[in-house]
Amino acid sequence: MNEPLPERIGKYPIVREIGRGATSIVYLALDMFARREVAVKLILNQSPADTDMTRRFRSVFLNEAELAGKLHHPHLLAIYDAVSDDWQSYIVMEYVDGRTLEYFCDVERLLPIEQVVEIIFKCSLALAYAQRQGVIHCDIKPANILMAEGTDIKVSDFGAARYEDTKHTQLKGIGSPAYMSPEQVQDLEVDFRTDIYSLGVVAYQLLSGKLPFRASSKASLLYQVVHIDPVPPSTFRREIPAELDALVLRCLAKSADSRYKTWGELSQQLTLSYRRLETPADAISDTEKFTTIRELAFFRDFREQEIWETLHIAAWRRHLPDQHVIQEGDTGDSIFVITDGEAKVVKAGKLLNTLRPGDCFGEMLYFTETIARRTTTITALTALTVIEIKARDLSHASDGCQKEFNKTFLRILIDRLGWANTRLSAL
Repeated sequence: MNEPLPERIGKYPIVREIGRGATSIVYLALDMFARREVAVKLILNQSPADTDMTRRFRSVFLNEAELAGKLHHPHLLAIYDAVSDDWQSYIVMEYVDGRTLEYFCDVERLLPIEQVVEIIFKCSLALAYAQRQGVIHCDIKPANILMAEGTDIKVSDFGAARYEDTKHTQLKGIGSPAYMSPEQVQDLEVDFRTDIYSLGVVAYQLLSGKLPFRASSKASLLYQVVHIDPVPPSTFRREIPAELDALVLRCLAKSADSRYKTWGELSQQLTLSYRRLETPADAISDTEKFTTIRELAFFRDFREQEIWETLHIAAWRRHLPDQHVIQEGDTGDSIFVITDGEAKVVKAGKLLNTLRPGDCFGEMLYFTETIARRTTTITALTALTVIEIKARDLSHASDGCQKEFNKTFLRILIDRLGWANTRLSAL
């Protein structure tokens, strides 16, 4: 029989139950101070008895609790608070209105291949960030990856994580056998490459609807993980391209040394695989957007979370040759950054400059407090792709994001003044 719904846990009023497992119940709750919905994970079976099971429960709780407020990445589930006393232990997390990737591992609900690539790409970036913070997840599986809308994902559940500077003893052997790396199965030391392996299993399952290893007993399954090579995922889904087969199988290499050497190497290969897939000509995926922005000089000092934030407030526009992007005398508050192609800058019919990928225009109106008019006309010289950011949207962005934009605008202004001085001195 289910327990009655608690009115509140700690300072958080409870709205409804949203999930439960062997060790915890997760509730939708309200954070009245921050004015947001949150997920509260209440730990079950809290007992003063010092048994192996209670020690394992406590280790899992402490793992997540120690990360409260420490990991800040758009594709990692944020942990806001953690409380443990004589009565109860619970963790307060970001609430995601969606489902886990388990739903999409069914052969009847498989996602398009390009969406799978994009999801794995985002996971790789999130886990690369965690590694830089000294954290290895150690329990990557579809049930621990939440998806809201589109391919917006959040990696969750760091209960099995291993990380530097921990204040408590971390247990080994925690994880899900089907997703455990050979080194985990053999109780050897692990590093970030164990997460690469587990993410490879997730990719295999999302692509094919099958696990790379299946057995009637746990012992048989673990033997296969250590000793048997999996068949390519395309065995079960013919349209999977060969390079994606090779990428997944490299993630699943028995030896950690044979897997990708860095997360960056894996994410780069994912973008190459995606570009070879057939997608609508007018579609630009989040993977392509992120990769494109990260390579532009304009965003060279931006961190990953600030690039993702930029993606959320930016609109992508394409213009044909000779098409005006903005015109002299028009009003507007948008800032534009060229991602592909060339454009010319004209004022009063006189050519002033040619702009290329990484160049921006329209930023001066961002600094005006009143409605102003454009002083130049920007026209596409070739097929042109730009990102457009409304000044009002940028003004509501995080302090870190605004700071990076302002630093870049200042650098551009200094460069332009230097260029103008050079031209004047040549007269």
